Amino acid sequence: MDIAIIGASGYAGGDLIRLLLAHQRVRLVCATSRKLAGNAVSSIHPQVKGLLDMEFSNPKPEDLEADVAFLAVPHTAAMTYARPLLSRGIKVVDLSADYRLPRDIFEKVYGVAHTDYFKAPYGIPELHRDSYRNAEFVSNPGCFPTGATLAAAPLARYAHTVIYDSKTGVSGAGDNPSATTHYPNVGDNVNAYKWTSHRHLAEMKQELASLGSSAKCYFTPHLVPVNRGILTTAHILLDKPLGQEEVEEIYRKFYEKEFFVRLQNPVLAAVRGTNFCDIRVESEGERVVAVSAIDNLGKGASGQAIQNMNLICGFDEREGLTGAGLLP
Repeated sequence: MDIAIIGASGYAGGDLIRLLLAHQRVRLVCATSRKLAGNAVSSIHPQVKGLLDMEFSNPKPEDLEADVAFLAVPHTAAMTYARPLLSRGIKVVDLSADYRLPRDIFEKVYGVAHTDYFKAPYGIPELHRDSYRNAEFVSNPGCFPTGATLAAAPLARYAHTVIYDSKTGVSGAGDNPSATTHYPNVGDNVNAYKWTSHRHLAEMKQELASLGSSAKCYFTPHLVPVNRGILTTAHILLDKPLGQEEVEEIYRKFYEKEFFVRLQNPVLAAVRGTNFCDIRVESEGERVVAVSAIDNLGKGASGQAIQNMNLICGFDEREGLTGAGLLP
């Protein structure tokens, strides 16, 4: 398969390139950037120097030649690319938020009109793969909803309230410098932000509902001084108490066939650079604490996008994604 990355200059684009270079079934043929067209990809992503001899380009969607395109563009930009690419028979994996939510919720949450809406499958493979296997388009979930939803999913139908508390690395904010990500403001510090109003909360609520749960859902993220990773603590308040052995068995059965979900102590460094989600649970009866660890650029973005590409192209889901974490 020939692969194009639309918006390849950012962190997600760089991780897509890194992972695709290890994929045996694909060939990267195009990496776009409007600002950097004509510059070597390795001038922005030095980690691929000597592994990829390619320049950024800026083709029009109607001129793009590829079998699959990843949209690693900002929110609201993907909606201008999706239909033209699909009309050319190009499969699309969209890493933006443009097709994750129903139109009315998207417009309320993001405060903009959706100019080209269509209903798209929401791509957490462990929960929804059967609804979009071999599809033409899949919407890649947000990083926070991925780690949070996988932490709580096995107990969703038993819960009346789910409270997510996430600690995230700075790369989740993207590669544009800001006061929020300025080193003196991040180093040796922890900052809560968007305490009750983070955009990803809508996806978390949507996913609980998709699992047949009517649980109330709350979320607060925190920025911590690490480059990559999200550690999410899910406080799952149950309708009826469940013991430790019962909870562990529920999680074991729920994820027993899932290669990328590992039931072990979640450590950010153990999932860094990977598509794994590590989860551990502890019950005190009516409250279960489930903690998950993912790489926000891996399972939270580019790794999961490639897992989704594998699904819609008929490849083994694990292809290109079996590297171990970067511990220590």
